[in-house]
Amino acid sequence: MRRGLALVSIAIIAVGVYITIRDRVRGYHTTYGAAVQHVTVHSRDVHRDLHELRVVPPAPHGKWTLVLLHGRGSKPSSWLNQPFFDALHALGTDAPVVLLLDGGDHSYWHDRADGKWGTAALRQLHGRVALGGISMGGYGALLLGAKADVCAIGGHSPALWSHAGDSAAGAFDDAQDYARNDIVARPPHYRAPVWIDVGTQDPFHDAAVRYAHEIHAQLHVWPGGHNGAYWKAHMRSYFQFYARNCG
Repeated sequence: MRRGLALVSIAIIAVGVYITIRDRVRGYHTTYGAAVQHVTVHSRDVHRDLHELRVVPPAPHGKWTLVLLHGRGSKPSSWLNQPFFDALHALGTDAPVVLLLDGGDHSYWHDRADGKWGTAALRQLHGRVALGGISMGGYGALLLGAKADVCAIGGHSPALWSHAGDSAAGAFDDAQDYARNDIVARPPHYRAPVWIDVGTQDPFHDAAVRYAHEIHAQLHVWPGGHNGAYWKAHMRSYFQFYARNCG
């Protein structure tokens, strides 16, 4: 009898350890019933398979979709953390299906020599769509949001530079590529509401603030840097902005 109880106790402990490790690895402990679906898209624009994710809440709103772009060196799954699922769940009946696109390692979401990354992303914007992104993805959302028929645009700590020589290595093919995609020198016209936020210690702080004023965006400057802790702290505010304008 005691041996049986001991084995049950060990099994329970093992399950608990497994769940703890699993949650730490994937970054969340509950989706509140939202399904995370893996989608592979073969793109002729970038000559490769794109590995993307769809997050479908238990009862999606159905009238709008939230499309999110990841940062440099990240993957679509980098969006999946507990604050993400908390924010989606908090929208209740306004919760949309969320599409997490694949932008490669450092495409910066624009058409360039190794593929038409901007075109590939634009092809996936169907119906009533809110478009947002973090860092590299924030720049991408601001770049592509002016070209697409979207209901809201969010640049979260967007990677913005005033000169080609200041940009990150590999962000653009050359000075000509930078000039073709320079939204800072030639701000596009936005038909949808634009949100920009940035941390006080973020290296993109000055450029983001100047750009927000230039295009009359809704600007938020909060304490913090260019990191996951900052974005997680404001995830609910991001989702509320998108739902307010698109739901």
